[in-house]
Amino acid sequence: MSSLIWYLYEFARKSWAESFAVARTNPEIVETPDRFRDFPEVFPEHCISCGACTAACPAPNAIRLVRSEDTAEEEGKAYPVINHRGCIRCGFCAEVCPTVPKTITCGENHLIREEFTILPTDRMFVIDDYLCIRCKKCLKACPVPGAIYEEDNKIIIDQSLCIGCEECLNNCPVKGAVKGIFISHIQEQKEIINLVVNTLEESIERKRDDITHLSDEEVYKFDLSITELVERARSILANDELILDTFQKITDRLKLRIVTWDEDKCKKCRLCVDECPSGAITYDEKENVIKRDTKKCLRCSTCYQTCPFGVAGYFVSRFLLDPTSLEDGVIHITVKASQLPIGAD
Repeated sequence: MSSLIWYLYEFARKSWAESFAVARTNPEIVETPDRFRDFPEVFPEHCISCGACTAACPAPNAIRLVRSEDTAEEEGKAYPVINHRGCIRCGFCAEVCPTVPKTITCGENHLIREEFTILPTDRMFVIDDYLCIRCKKCLKACPVPGAIYEEDNKIIIDQSLCIGCEECLNNCPVKGAVKGIFISHIQEQKEIINLVVNTLEESIERKRDDITHLSDEEVYKFDLSITELVERARSILANDELILDTFQKITDRLKLRIVTWDEDKCKKCRLCVDECPSGAITYDEKENVIKRDTKKCLRCSTCYQTCPFGVAGYFVSRFLLDPTSLEDGVIHITVKASQLPIGAD
């Protein structure tokens, strides 16, 4: 009796009546979800009787080959027949069908886009946010919806969707803004990068007497032939395409900070020794001289801003490979005095 009263009380509640009035079945139960494929449709005239569809089908008795009767004009042909009671609409039969046009179709293939199943290169493409001007030409040129998108005012390539077609690279108006990164020989690429950067730095160091007295407005220019660099790079990696690509990336992106050191101006005040954050500057008591270790130097400009006598000079260099060729390429180098504060890039 008490249970009956409880049920009557429960049914009399307004909230129950409202829920009952709008109750409906989950749409995924009564409607076909978008992710489902259609039942396979068979075109017997295209079949070559290879049996790939029956071998790939994971559902027992969902697909079988039958053979039409012979006629006076031609022999009977085998072709697949779909049992809708057993078919689970996975679409494997359509995927493996080798005929063109296909003998079996099942609507849109949600797992594999047929035209994008082969990755043609061993490069991955990325956007260099430092050089990108947000023109979105790469986004418009990309043939894969969603592979390139904009987020937080940045253009981003979704590596899981990118098919490596290079359309973004070919349509980008800014040299170096889209980069094709070789995903092989990573260690060798690092060695070549270090080789080029160290060589550039040494070449600028040899010009120290010419750049030390540059005014704030002056730009010092000189060229470096890459002939010797190419030969040394080839001893690291026998792949000219990858070497040229690495050279281009360095010269497109590199902005090298340079610290010069004029010992003749030093008064041994040791302010730079105390302020240097990396310990690159030390005082040698025996020789009574301030020494700078270039391998430890962070090029932070602290010594430049600390020294009252102008011992340290602080400059910024940029580079351009022209033409982009290993045979006759030259790296154009420009050097100018830096006006940047500590920590700025």
